Formats: sequence, structure tokens, C-alpha cells
Amino acid sequence: MKKRTIVSILLKEEWQSKMIEDSYRLAAKHYDAAYSVKENLVDRDFYLDLASEYGGPILELGCGTGRITLPFARQGLDVAGVDASGSMLAVLRAKLAKEPADVRRRVRVVEGDFRTLQLGDEFPLVVIPFRPMQHMYTVEDQLAALRNAGSHLTDGGILALDVFNPRFDKLLSGENVEHMELEWPAQNGLTIRRYFVKDGYDPVNLVLSGRFIFRLCDGDHVLSEEAETFKMSVYTYPHLKALICSAGLESVGEFGSFDRKPIGPDMPEMIFLLKSQ
Repeated sequence: MKKRTIVSILLKEEWQSKMIEDSYRLAAKHYDAAYSVKENLVDRDFYLDLASEYGGPILELGCGTGRITLPFARQGLDVAGVDASGSMLAVLRAKLAKEPADVRRRVRVVEGDFRTLQLGDEFPLVVIPFRPMQHMYTVEDQLAALRNAGSHLTDGGILALDVFNPRFDKLLSGENVEHMELEWPAQNGLTIRRYFVKDGYDPVNLVLSGRFIFRLCDGDHVLSEEAETFKMSVYTYPHLKALICSAGLESVGEFGSFDRKPIGPDMPEMIFLLKSQ
């Protein structure tokens, strides 16, 4: 292979890596403020209870800005937080720097793709909280993520994850309509409002696509606007069960909500506790 060709491939890979990171730039910028006002975000205590039951160290895949990671560490448990987004992890590292020394010592931050990254350690508890599995868009990627997560379990260890329970009436309607989802205070008495626009839903590949729009507002007057594209895989219950089995895992707990109600058509979540077969 010619030298110029090798250089071109390396540059392409570097560009692709930056594009992946940049796709979370706005999400990282607004993530903590946005979700601090989300009233139905009730997953944290569920995962903290699991941590109390199974102990540490804990592996968190898709840790983002540390919304779950830091409470694990504050609970006295060692945790390795993995995420592919350097933008998200920059926020986590900045927050971690403000924590007491004993909390900082318990947290290991790793940038990497959890479909393939091998840490060389095993954990009694591996968690994939707040739907990172829904950013796996092909069956191949979904299986790779589950298999790799399972490969980090100790004997008797538990893998916990959650995805939303789809409402197909909503998925199949409402394209190109703005919905204001969240708002929170900014500096100088201003407000940031987050809107979501659904661009489409692919019913064959089960992928939802859309945009988040962030508007800085002074009352009803929009001062500035930024947008970021968004994709999520949609899972059905049989689809998930097939993936779990194919990944060499076994379901030992299934819930439709974080207060552990059964999965059902009116439940908002599909939450699984898995162990190796």
C-alpha cells in the first residue's frame, strides 16, 4: 500500500472519530442542566439499590457526564465509567475534579467503544443505564455490545440495562412537529428551552431519527438557537429476548418501571437483569 494511501486512511479514521465525538457536543453542553429538571427521571435509585445488593467494583457502560457514576462512588464503591464521547467525559472529569479525594480515587474514566473495549477486569455488576443500548443501530452492533458487556461479568455477576417500551402509535405519527420538552434557567435571567422534532421512523430497521433544538430565550424572544441530530433504536420485547439469548445471556429479572412493576403494554420501560448462561 502506498504511503499516501495509508495517510489518507488514518486521516479518515481520525475525522470519523471526531465526528462521533462532535455529535454529542451540544448534548454534553446541556445534559446536566436539562436532566436536572426532568421530573420522570427516576432510574438512579434503582441502580444504586443494585449496587448496594451486588457491591463493587462496578462497570458502567455509556456513563456520559457521570449522572450515575458519581453517586456510585459517593456510595463508597469503585466504578469504571466508559463512554465513546470525549465531550461527555470532559464534563464528567470536570465534575470529578470537584469531588473529595476519596470519591476521585474510586472513579476510573475510560474513553472507548463499549462494543469492543476490553478492560481486562471482571465486575459483579455491569450497568448500561439510561438507554445507551438504543444508540446501537444494527443487530450486529447490539449483539457486540451485549456480548462485550457480558464478558466483563464475574461468575454470578449481573448485567442491568434499560430501554424504553415503544408506543407505536406515537412512533408512526407526528413527523416534523416541534415539541418543547424541557426548560431550565440560564445566566442573567434567561431561559434555555429544548425542543424535539421527529424527522422519521424506519419501521423496518426500527430506528427513530430527529433533532434536538436548544433555544436561548429572553421571555418569548429567541436570542439564539443550536440543533443536534438524534437517532435511537427501538426494541420490541421479543427482539430483546432474542438478542439476550444470542449474546449468551439469561434474563433473571424483568421490569416495566424502576419501581419494579412487571413489563406490560402501559409500562414506560423494559428493564432487564441478566447473567451469563
